[in-house]
Amino acid sequence: MRLTNCLSSHICRICTLHTRNLTQKRSRSSKFCSSPLEAVKDVQDGSTCMFGGFGLCGIPENLINALRKSGVKNLTAVSNNCGVNDFGLGILLMNRQLKRMIASYVGENKELERAFLNGELELELVPQGTLAEKIRCAGAGIPAFYTPTGYGTLIHEGGAPIKYAPGGGEIIMSSEPKESKKFDEIEYVLEKSLSADFAFIKGYKADYAGNVVFRKATQNFNLPMAKAARKTIVEVEELVDIGDLPPDLVHLPAVYVDKVLQGERYEKRIERLKLSDPNDKASENLSERDEVRMRIIKRAAREFQDGMYANLGIGIPALASNFIPKGMNVTLHSENGVLGAGPFPEPGLEDADLINAAKETITVLPGGSYFSSDESFAMVRGNHIQLTMLGALQVSKFGDLANWMIPGKMVKGMGGAMDLVSATQGRVVVTMEHTSKGTHKILDRCSLPLTGKNVVDTIITEKCVFKVNKDSGLILKELWPSVSIEDVKENTGCDFHVDSENLTEMMQ
Repeated sequence: MRLTNCLSSHICRICTLHTRNLTQKRSRSSKFCSSPLEAVKDVQDGSTCMFGGFGLCGIPENLINALRKSGVKNLTAVSNNCGVNDFGLGILLMNRQLKRMIASYVGENKELERAFLNGELELELVPQGTLAEKIRCAGAGIPAFYTPTGYGTLIHEGGAPIKYAPGGGEIIMSSEPKESKKFDEIEYVLEKSLSADFAFIKGYKADYAGNVVFRKATQNFNLPMAKAARKTIVEVEELVDIGDLPPDLVHLPAVYVDKVLQGERYEKRIERLKLSDPNDKASENLSERDEVRMRIIKRAAREFQDGMYANLGIGIPALASNFIPKGMNVTLHSENGVLGAGPFPEPGLEDADLINAAKETITVLPGGSYFSSDESFAMVRGNHIQLTMLGALQVSKFGDLANWMIPGKMVKGMGGAMDLVSATQGRVVVTMEHTSKGTHKILDRCSLPLTGKNVVDTIITEKCVFKVNKDSGLILKELWPSVSIEDVKENTGCDFHVDSENLTEMMQ
């Protein structure tokens, strides 16, 4: 017994000594970079680089600034979006260091849109969930996969513009068609995985071994991208000794990390600061257009059901969350990696590491959770989200949806919309104004590039509510009290059936 205790004590002393020596050795290991310029020194002209982050949330600020100083050019940048002109990835765009951008969303980046439409930049737009999965598969050694996202759109059929001629106008490079296959009566598109030479990642904490943890909503594209590159460089706010990160809380294991940098400083700029105000009286003295939008929003809120998981798009759909009936439990999903999204924070409590898909500051309700972008869209494709509510540029009588670009004029990108509407079991509700400057938005056929084919279940406008039968067309189910059937016919660019026996007044 005494011999056993002695051996046990001796082994413990050896393990303790080994751990101490390992910590000291690793603290001086080749994984640690002393400066941002040292971290990016291997990047050459023409490299393909992944940049983690969503909007400005969780972006590798110091590494991007170092790339700007290095002067490398003709880069292919893979990122959900391209930051803003004077911050984030936008500074490489403004410095003319990017040749091609692979992204899902242009959004409000006017310089990216201008450069693309004028033939100065190649832009390959990829649905957000497909982009995340292409990256995840590359990191997992999977060369390709089938997804329902994008079937029947330019993503599947080819022809999406990638490069315009100098000065704009003529498309000189466009996307190729992709294979498709039917499984269990559902059509799927074959997508290839996407890797890179370098991945530039922003973490919260790392140890000297290279284990990394992320904070709140900053996992987004950081986590899958870290696994998909030939060389991964992670910058963090805090560098700790080996053993200081509990193994069960590590998000990114050290095996994926080649270099670690402790960032010099972090601005952590907030792109869209949104705050709650208990004394807000914005609902008073509304303009005529605001009243119209409020009518749509309040009616849209009646689509929620108790216990539902729902995703709300930018604009009118997002505002519907303010009118969820009291006592009803609805969990809001945000595709940048948040489940249980709550209201805007009170002044002073905003957090740059916690935003929604609209890049607005939010809170998270008790019971919420954070995860990466690939995990987020696994929830969508796996039919765990029961309701998607989003806006539209056009909707066809059979439920086709267009809401991501006007060729040659306007490019916003599809973001996560293509993935959300392609889920095979969730309901898709479109909320929008009935017409746009007198032009019909509800049509026999969409004239703009599709976001999804036969995907819309319900259309809610300020005039009425249509249910969509994907074989026979639109059915008028509700009318606003001051709107007539003739008014709806005049402002709708296709025929529809009136459910006379069950037609009801559109209620808020």
